[in-house]
Amino acid sequence: MKTNVNLWWILAGFFLLCFGLYTGWNIIDHSIAWYHAIEWVGSVVLLFTAFMAIMIGFYVDRVHRAQGGELPEDVLTSDIDDGDPEIGEFSPWSWWPLVLAFSAALGMIGLAVGNFLLPIAGAVFLVAIVGWVYEYYRGYYAR
Repeated sequence: MKTNVNLWWILAGFFLLCFGLYTGWNIIDHSIAWYHAIEWVGSVVLLFTAFMAIMIGFYVDRVHRAQGGELPEDVLTSDIDDGDPEIGEFSPWSWWPLVLAFSAALGMIGLAVGNFLLPIAGAVFLVAIVGWVYEYYRGYYAR
């Protein structure tokens, strides 16, 4: 993970170097040309790409520090059992994600074909969300 942070900082430095070279070359080239107009789109794109690499490097660095160093997945000598935490509770028998996906598909079809399908998709969405949230509060798996 720490290697990824260093790679993002190197990438940000590369884009800053490209920004400087591109802008300087553009200014030199257009000072010789007869129209004297500088093309700023490439310079702005390279600068913002460097800023995005800096943001991603900062985020990855913060996550690395928050997790307390290296994870077992990052250490080459670790076993599979070392990085096997409890992730959450999942319902492999649940049909509600399928109904939720159907409501999203119906909503997209409603946007493409006609707006009359959007309220129907919204109603199916509400039923799917309520059913998925409350599936453990009724029936065989009630708590």
